[in-house]
Amino acid sequence: MSEPTAQIERAADLLARSPYTVALTGAGVSVPSGIPDFRSPVSGLWARTDPMAVASLPAFLAAPQRFYAWIRPLAERTAAAKPNAAHEALTRLQSLGRLGPIITQNIDGLHEAAGSRDVLPVHGHTRTGTCTLCSAKIPGEVLWETALGGDVPHCDCGGVVKPDVVLFGELLPLDVLNTAQQAACRASLMLVAGSSLEVSPAAELPLMTYECGGKVLIINLGPTRLDEIAALKLEADVAAVLPALAAGVAARVAQPDAAGDE
Repeated sequence: MSEPTAQIERAADLLARSPYTVALTGAGVSVPSGIPDFRSPVSGLWARTDPMAVASLPAFLAAPQRFYAWIRPLAERTAAAKPNAAHEALTRLQSLGRLGPIITQNIDGLHEAAGSRDVLPVHGHTRTGTCTLCSAKIPGEVLWETALGGDVPHCDCGGVVKPDVVLFGELLPLDVLNTAQQAACRASLMLVAGSSLEVSPAAELPLMTYECGGKVLIINLGPTRLDEIAALKLEADVAAVLPALAAGVAARVAQPDAAGDE
């Protein structure tokens, strides 16, 4: 058995035997759908742009037109994107009863599009926007129709509308973060997929699982800050590995002795 195959078998054992598994996904899960990540040296969004200059809350409030000009190409790619094999594999793991909530750092909605449930978008989402003047909620369809047409979205009151994504300098949505933290501490296994674990506080969630007595399984191309605490680290493309992993779990779930709790 090759080393990659042996690692997938070990990972499938961990998942099949875990009473309560939670996933944490990052940009690497959506890259195969055509959505660029943020931190790759050449192709990442921050390779060409200072994030604090366009994607911080002060920058947005000072120059919303610059923010929308920056995010427009990304929004167009996101609108055209479809779930890939990694998203579908996570949905399959949920359908097998071997995966609970999916905590995601992504704002693209592809987990939901793939049919996943209990998705916790800790960095916000694009489904709605909020007026910066009166705090009214604006449907995403209205916001993005305006933004993709080249204009800055405004509320009926005249205020600029900001999409409900978390910018630099903003707090994460506390209700979603609290639910994610509770799930992380309850988890017997945290599956990290496609995240370098560079952005806190979301990146601290696997550490919470570990400190609460659970195990951590990491699948990512490149190192993460928590590799040393992982029960297993697969240096691999999530879109290639997760379907094989889900198939391995399905085979074990069909055998009660292989899917029993540790």
